[in-house]
Amino acid sequence: MEVLKVSTKSEPKSVAGAISAIIRENGSAEMQCVGAGAINQAVKAIAIARGFVSPNGIDLICIPAFSEIEIDGEERTAIKFHLEPRF
Repeated sequence: MEVLKVSTKSEPKSVAGAISAIIRENGSAEMQCVGAGAINQAVKAIAIARGFVSPNGIDLICIPAFSEIEIDGEERTAIKFHLEPRF
């Protein structure tokens, strides 16, 4: 599964478009964020994506979880958002 990596500089509307496309194509999507700013952008993107898919009778379920990742050889804690449709 493709993991969308969201940063503080990510544009929520663009991320929302990617979420919507992946949900329609694969049936689920996953985002990964490190830091408060990235999480903020991701949550805004989820809210926007709900509006993008709702005309098709789809609502999004979001399941957050912690994940340990390595960035530049250093262990970091990330937040992962698993998104799936609820019809």
